Amino acid sequence: MTMSGSAAPDVATRLAELRQRIARAAARAARSPQEITIVAVTKTFPAERVREGWEAGLRDFGENRVQEAAGKIPAVGVKATWHLVGHLQTNKARQAVALFDWIQSLDSERVAREVSRHAAEAGRTIPVLIEVNTSGEETKFGASLADAASLASLIPGLPGLELRGFMTVGPLTEEAAAMRAAFRSLRTLAEAERARLGRPDALPVLSMGMTDDLEIAIEEGSTLIRVGRALFGDRPAG
Repeated sequence: MTMSGSAAPDVATRLAELRQRIARAAARAARSPQEITIVAVTKTFPAERVREGWEAGLRDFGENRVQEAAGKIPAVGVKATWHLVGHLQTNKARQAVALFDWIQSLDSERVAREVSRHAAEAGRTIPVLIEVNTSGEETKFGASLADAASLASLIPGLPGLELRGFMTVGPLTEEAAAMRAAFRSLRTLAEAERARLGRPDALPVLSMGMTDDLEIAIEEGSTLIRVGRALFGDRPAG
């Protein structure tokens, strides 16, 4: 007697379901789903799972830890676009520059200058985002809104960096109003910076929204969502 219905959905099935969620949220905000990039966060998942995601059509992948990415990225063996989405320490800046195509977690002048130095030495220009702590939670990394505005003025003058926008992690809550307020504050910051620059097309990337809050993030203007569990299931320990 065989068991049926017990197999977990594969990545392709999960990706199709995720795209339906994105499309519904985008429609509510009168947006096109094509405006939203999916970054598949592969923290603790092995290289084989990343390749499965690639075969399903994913092209952007995110890692939280430089050390884990150092072993995984070469093992994956495909030319994906890799995003550092976790906190970056200055002593890992050189390695991060060598490994990643994007760095989404610049949160201080010190880190920005260190990444700039190594990028310039490597002859690279790296797209970067400023990570902002929009919820004020002490357990979260990220610059304050005020400090983020200062960083947004500083980074364009640093060699090797191309500031593309802002990133935030939503508050740890089930209250939709609190999530919405945090995401809206990031959008407002970006709008203020565009007005300051006199360039409506500047800083186009708002990286906000994960598996549990991506709909609200999209409704509030997210252009990039960072999704792990919705694509790969529960994370292995690690």
